Amino acid sequence: MLEGIFAVIAGYLLGSIPAAYIMCKLRKGIDIRNVDVHNMGAGSTFRQCGIWEGAIVAVVDIGKGAAAVLLAQFVGADYLFVLAAGFAALLGHNFPFAIGFKGGQGVSTVMGVFFILAPQAMLLMLVVMAVVLLITRHIFTMIFIVAPFLPLFMWICGLPGSLVLFSLLIVVYIIFRSRGRLRELRFLQGHKKEV
Repeated sequence: MLEGIFAVIAGYLLGSIPAAYIMCKLRKGIDIRNVDVHNMGAGSTFRQCGIWEGAIVAVVDIGKGAAAVLLAQFVGADYLFVLAAGFAALLGHNFPFAIGFKGGQGVSTVMGVFFILAPQAMLLMLVVMAVVLLITRHIFTMIFIVAPFLPLFMWICGLPGSLVLFSLLIVVYIIFRSRGRLRELRFLQGHKKEV
């Protein structure tokens, strides 16, 4: 039990590392949450700071989710606590304590969680994400279209039902939390926007 509690707290703290905020402050002197689409993530960093800066943020954000799960497994936390640590990392990204609990969407952090828990399914997701992004040329639209495939791919890969359900809950949570951005969806617009 203590190992599990430690893993969840550590997961939140790892998720709370505001990579996009730090990068954009250092490179451009801006608060990424107040520009672009007001999302503290790799996509906004790509657009506001540059390709390399966005890539670094993406790697850090993915690493946060992966590290949370690996740490939980390393300390011997029960399986449900491992899942909870992954979700805590997402919450940390959404609500980072160090910058007023105003964070980002958390897609990259979730990817990190599932790269550890379900690598086969995530490889399939990466292929679909690449194809859809090439077609839509819009990150948020790609995420909205591709996200529901995650539980499906986990089921196809024969992963445990508890993990399939966990992935479904994560997808529903992210879509619900991003509901205010639905107007950005490419297929609901009559004009194109930049990625």
